[in-house]
Amino acid sequence: MRIVVIGGSGHIGTFLVPRLVRAGHEVTSISRGTRAAYADAPEWQQVRQIIADREQEDDEGTFGDRLARLGPDVVVDLICFTLEAATALVGRLRGQVEHLLHCGSIWRHGPSTKLPISETTGTSPVGEYGIHKDRIARMLKEETASGGLMTTSLHPGHIVGPGWHPVGPLGNFDPAVWTTLSAGKPLRIPGIGIELMHHVHADDVAQAFERAIEHRDTAAGEDFNIVAPSALNVRGYAHLAAGWFGQTASLEPVTWEQYRRTTTPEHAEASWEHLYRSHCVTIEKARTLIGYAPRYEPEAAVLESVRWLIEHEELQVAHPLTV
Repeated sequence: MRIVVIGGSGHIGTFLVPRLVRAGHEVTSISRGTRAAYADAPEWQQVRQIIADREQEDDEGTFGDRLARLGPDVVVDLICFTLEAATALVGRLRGQVEHLLHCGSIWRHGPSTKLPISETTGTSPVGEYGIHKDRIARMLKEETASGGLMTTSLHPGHIVGPGWHPVGPLGNFDPAVWTTLSAGKPLRIPGIGIELMHHVHADDVAQAFERAIEHRDTAAGEDFNIVAPSALNVRGYAHLAAGWFGQTASLEPVTWEQYRRTTTPEHAEASWEHLYRSHCVTIEKARTLIGYAPRYEPEAAVLESVRWLIEHEELQVAHPLTV
């Protein structure tokens, strides 16, 4: 099949595009810049790469026309963030392509009240990003149910992999957290450390998109949570991470007010956004309908990312990894 991947050089596309080439598809990748994928693969030599500014062309109303001219059978949209953009794309591709797949987020669910969260049991989303992702998923579901374009939405957790910083044990991207844990020094944590984060390796997300394309009949009109088999809480994550450096985590619970006084507003806000949601979602629907089988537990996915950052001198730590 002819498949167009929008955002093909990003986190998910880095692994998805080579997967699709290996499966025998003719793949076109659309990206905004000329930056290479996070991990090189020989399959990229067989990929047609197009540079386009999705946001600008959406504003001009020309992006859907660009896609239609490529004549794809399948479109994978990894970088759609507003209901308006998603609706415009569906309208232009209706009757033109066989299958549209959208990348959502588990932030379509609000703060957890009952765990694990299925595709239908989450609370209402909070924040502009989660609200838009939820609205897009609902629109796509209605589109297919009404006999329109065949669609599927997949909703990853916190994506990790080689080449970028993972969401860390405090629910933010502060590199100092890794320095502290690798040194065995006390780490201040907001609350009591039982708040949850649900990571997923980028290649497992790519696997889910590939499976949804392969199992189009059962994926049609559906939405899927795509995460690792288990989730980490703050203190468990911190203890695991410290152990990678031969250390024991020393955790100091503090109030959120105290925590905010000891870090930057940016890191404090990221921690709050991740931890007060405290997500743990189930992947049973994806396992059953499309055969999703994640290879990575969350700690293995994060460790791979941390190892890559250390080896490429993008993360400073006090002691070397012992694993």
